[in-house]
Amino acid sequence: MNTLRRTKIVVTVGPSLDDLSMLERVILAGGVIFRANFSHGEMDVHEKRIQNVRLLAEKHGISVAILVDLQGPKIRIGKFINHQVTLVEGQKFVLDTELGDALGNEHTVSLGYRDLPKDVRVDDTLLLDDGRIVFKVIQVEVNKIFCHVLVGGVLSDNKGINRLGGGLSAAALTDKDRVHIKEAVRLNADYIAVSFPRNADDIHLARTLLQAAGGTQGIIAKIERSEAITHIESIIQASDAIMIARGDLGVEIGDAELPAVQKKIIKIARTFNKPVITATQMLETMINNTIPTRAEVSDVANAVLDGTDAVMLSGETAVGRYPDKAVAAMDRICLSAEKHNSVKIMRYPKERQMKQVDDAIAMATMYTANHLTIKAIIALTESGTTPLLMSRINSNIPIYGLSRHPVTLRLMNLYRGVYPILFEPTHIDRRILNKAAIAELQNRGILSAGDRVIVTKGDLIGVHGRTNSMKIMIVGE
Repeated sequence: MNTLRRTKIVVTVGPSLDDLSMLERVILAGGVIFRANFSHGEMDVHEKRIQNVRLLAEKHGISVAILVDLQGPKIRIGKFINHQVTLVEGQKFVLDTELGDALGNEHTVSLGYRDLPKDVRVDDTLLLDDGRIVFKVIQVEVNKIFCHVLVGGVLSDNKGINRLGGGLSAAALTDKDRVHIKEAVRLNADYIAVSFPRNADDIHLARTLLQAAGGTQGIIAKIERSEAITHIESIIQASDAIMIARGDLGVEIGDAELPAVQKKIIKIARTFNKPVITATQMLETMINNTIPTRAEVSDVANAVLDGTDAVMLSGETAVGRYPDKAVAAMDRICLSAEKHNSVKIMRYPKERQMKQVDDAIAMATMYTANHLTIKAIIALTESGTTPLLMSRINSNIPIYGLSRHPVTLRLMNLYRGVYPILFEPTHIDRRILNKAAIAELQNRGILSAGDRVIVTKGDLIGVHGRTNSMKIMIVGE
């Protein structure tokens, strides 16, 4: 456990991590959340990779979380006869819902989403392959969209399509996603990411399906549609966490708008006490290179300075040549950014009305910790709520979430500055529980005699949301 780095690292598993020695190095380098991207690969392959992560993490006594990422309604073109074509500016091109899947050529290609002609209008701008190819719609028929190529280039099989400004009607949860929610429950994942939600109703539906499957996993809303920005507050409130999926989002709202929107989402999410993952192309060049570009370093650092809980690696670890080096680079960039004073300055809205006792305890703890010499905060927790609330307040003081529940420990891996530790309090006399918790950290080499700490807990063990006490203690006294 790296007790210095507050920002968490999400690692996407893939072929590059099928080598167990490489996967082990990635875990030891600091990856604590492992993402299985259900957009690609067979279920038995995902299951094996998740199993490998868990076995290696257990070998080293490290708590890790599993994040299952649903595919969602990714709107794609079909395939070409020769797998790709070269389009030139000014030529005509047709998107055809009735064309055979693998019959595309330099003039036309099929569409996987048959309702796209209903969603677009003449003069709309369509962006393909993350905006590398740009079409202008010049005519729409029942089954065909006639386009004028504004920006050409090489277009290959199955590339995605976005409409500039958003507005496509595809539902966030496809039939495939509904099946995959059940699979995520079967695999005992910790978080499920819902792709392309338009509003809070999409998140509520996902939770209903999850509960029907017997699951209680945390739901992460991936913000990647322009409509989601319009409904951002209600989406955040309906979710357990947020992922800023900058690929499709940047295409829909425009790349120049993305940095300000990213900052806005992080700020709002923190206001509502929800964790945030910043994702997509963070260290993209490290798929093939051993070091990141200076621009990538700045991108990651700025996300940390904005207050993101986690930064995510996608192709860098899934298919890249240097997954361990990518995680190591992410680690050192985050550590460096966290030294900046702005990351340590306490910010808590004075007008905020606290409705729960544990919220008040969390605020009081962090205020005290930031104004007194405190080595660590020890939060005895059932659900992880109090450590989460504490983590919303800037500080460089580590928060150790001690829980007897493995699920709670895994969920806390996403919370900025929170470090989960397995601790079984039910057999300990309540009169010495605080000292027992301190002794647990002493035995791990985290605390020494004379250190001042804050311990929070509830009067009733086994009851969620009942943290109601804060105590300042000196180790060894």
